Amino acid sequence: MLAASGDQYVISGGGYTATVTQSGGTLRALTYAAPAANGARPLIDGFPEDAVASGGHGQLLMPWPNRIRDGKYAFAGDSYQLGLTEPGRHNASHGLVRWTSWSPLAQTADSLTLGYRLMAQSGYPWMLDLAVTYAVDDGGLTVTQSATNRAATPAPYASGAHPYLRVGAGPLDGWTLELPAQTRLLSDPDRKLPAGREPVTGTAYDHRRPGPIGVTRWDHGFTDLIRDPDGRATVRLDGPEGAVALWVDETHHWLMVYTGDDLGVPRSALAVEPMTAPPDAFNSGEDLIALQPGESFAASWGITAG
Repeated sequence: MLAASGDQYVISGGGYTATVTQSGGTLRALTYAAPAANGARPLIDGFPEDAVASGGHGQLLMPWPNRIRDGKYAFAGDSYQLGLTEPGRHNASHGLVRWTSWSPLAQTADSLTLGYRLMAQSGYPWMLDLAVTYAVDDGGLTVTQSATNRAATPAPYASGAHPYLRVGAGPLDGWTLELPAQTRLLSDPDRKLPAGREPVTGTAYDHRRPGPIGVTRWDHGFTDLIRDPDGRATVRLDGPEGAVALWVDETHHWLMVYTGDDLGVPRSALAVEPMTAPPDAFNSGEDLIALQPGESFAASWGITAG
């Protein structure tokens, strides 16, 4: 019998080993074995081979990340209605490909490319060719998500991913977080939709300098990212098992940070979600891409052992 998440693809290089699933092109596991180390340590909180991803663990969020209010939006003068995949909050959540079957396009010992053709459908009448490449080397894991519009008209598009970082068994309260973000997106507590924004200065969410996470509940988007000369913004976690870092390229204007307080195992790992656009971007239009016919868009992020 097949695993619940389908075929399993394993790549290794530079001490890193990643396992990606057929279901959703999901990053199920990522470990790192330092030179002369006694075994490998997990860098993400994944899930067993015989299980399915819960809480978005490791999934790809395409053609939009996070939520769309009521599943309704307008684009280029027309109105659309998506299925409500988060019915409790009356939202369309995390795109259309989390549970689809992705196919291998290329694989070597240290890299893997999967592809999926998103067919035009009710609520999203555009055909996209989607791809994701996972590659590992001495610098860690690099993930590149891409989309090509095969439709005859422009398509609204954004991308994201949902890895949960870990540096120990948890709880995460004592872990140290560095988050290079200057602005927090406020959200209403019931539907988790945007309700304004504020500077992080003077708040519990100001982690531009490393500090313990403590008991603060995190479930917020962050923007105005501070970047290095290469255009990368990097989040770092330190804990009892070492360090882990997640970086995003200049196409990612947003990071979602989530302590999982409403999950079955709360505060056991920290979700740091790269996003090219904020929640409800299909309505606000903020950082939303109008992907032209035949045009491609790619965004990269990655994880390294601190």
